[in-house]
Amino acid sequence: MARRRFTMLAVAVLALLAAPRPAPAQPAPSGTLRVVLVNPLASVDPVVSTAAFVRNHGFFVYDQLFGLDSRGEAQPQMVERFEVSPDRMTWRFTLREGLAFHDGQPVRAADAVASIRRWGQRDIAGRALLAATGALEVVDDRSFTLRLSRPFGLVTEALARSTASALFVMPERIANTPANVAFTDATGSGPFIFRAQDFLPGERAVYVRNPAYRPRPEPADGLAGGKVVQVERVEWLGISDPATAAAALQSGEIDFIEQPTPDVLPVLQRNRNIRTFALNPVGSVVWLRPNHAVPPFNDARARRALLYLVNQHENLQAIGVAPSEQVPYCPAYFLCGTPLESAAGAEGLREINLDRARALLREAGYNGQRVVFLNATDSPINNAVTLTMAENMRRAGLNMDVVAMDWATVTQRRNRREPVEQGGWNLFVTIANVLDAQNPLVNLYLGAPCETAPAGWPCDAELERLRASWWEEADPAKRREILERVHARAYEVLPYINGGQFRVLAAYRANIEGLRQTTIPVFWGVTKRQ
Repeated sequence: MARRRFTMLAVAVLALLAAPRPAPAQPAPSGTLRVVLVNPLASVDPVVSTAAFVRNHGFFVYDQLFGLDSRGEAQPQMVERFEVSPDRMTWRFTLREGLAFHDGQPVRAADAVASIRRWGQRDIAGRALLAATGALEVVDDRSFTLRLSRPFGLVTEALARSTASALFVMPERIANTPANVAFTDATGSGPFIFRAQDFLPGERAVYVRNPAYRPRPEPADGLAGGKVVQVERVEWLGISDPATAAAALQSGEIDFIEQPTPDVLPVLQRNRNIRTFALNPVGSVVWLRPNHAVPPFNDARARRALLYLVNQHENLQAIGVAPSEQVPYCPAYFLCGTPLESAAGAEGLREINLDRARALLREAGYNGQRVVFLNATDSPINNAVTLTMAENMRRAGLNMDVVAMDWATVTQRRNRREPVEQGGWNLFVTIANVLDAQNPLVNLYLGAPCETAPAGWPCDAELERLRASWWEEADPAKRREILERVHARAYEVLPYINGGQFRVLAAYRANIEGLRQTTIPVFWGVTKRQ
């Protein structure tokens, strides 16, 4: 399709990030960078919450055992070296020397092991890895081993998990917090230090350069390589009104906006002091998440009805995405234009079919009960697609109750399992980037492990079996066959509905240099000319 040409740049598996650049000579760190990201920071535990704002925070204050490079390949980050047994069932990892947490304590293998164990209780990739693990043990202060109990072909890729519940290494004392209890201590070993005393949830988060951080010697490459910080301070500001944020960027009060809304983007592009670029070169996708645990979408026929009440192109038009940045129709769970694109089992999503939707709702026994659709009104994209889809649902006879709240409240309320009458919910929208959805292992909302699934709680043993067989299979041709079966089964289970794929440009002041197409906003290697 003509509108899909930007996604066709992704020609290698997981080639999701910008190509590496040679490391230039850097000036001494100076200045304050003021940024507006897609949502303000509301909490700091990257395991308890899968919200993008917590992941963004994590890349400031933590480091990873492995990082994804510009080709989507896992590269050692905190790990200095690793050895693998000939049968690929035993892995030994050794940490780099001199790594230290922000409180001055050394980073130990025990910290890494505790962090993996906590992460593995919540994250979709972590649960899969730990389910295949027979033993995870500390050898000495710098080394630990992972012994598999069954084949798992993506060990380093799982350890490089960079989104949803990304795998960050934190002190053992913090990592020992129960995985369902949120902590507030943001001590990490990463390139920035979080200033808790300056934190105003939803309004401002402040980070200062970590002078003790030891970057890797190689140039930064995607989310891997040398994380050389060239500013003294980053202030992450919560400016919810897009016009206010755009005005602040034009006046120089702020330096960077992750996702300016489409209506203000032309104004910014006419300003000679503003630059725009695709932070996420492949794109993002709208996820419509139904609650599988309560009526009416506990019935697969009701979920199938949603396929005929979602028009992807209509959603992208409602958002205001420029035609050049749209994929008007994409049935793929792993995004269009990537090597894992598939249409197996696909139906609906091209146009509204009220008759078909009504018939499926009747088969599901829908009797007019209230459908609660959580709407994050502080996110223009979420709000636009929520209102658009809700109107089509009303036309089909669903009794819609669109509840307005901010995104931070959505992330809390979506965890409630009670019936709608007791404060529960039926639907919400979230936006996933390509790293959230790239394959059957890491696609956060694809999994259907019942009670341990993220909010929405899909439950299907066959989908889980197929997903596991995909990451256990070593033969590429057989993996492709399995992927098609995973995709077809996903269209039967419908853990979520693909509401449309698109790309949004970031905007920044012309005196800011070093920003790269890393999909996730990171600020090492960035300089600010005065």
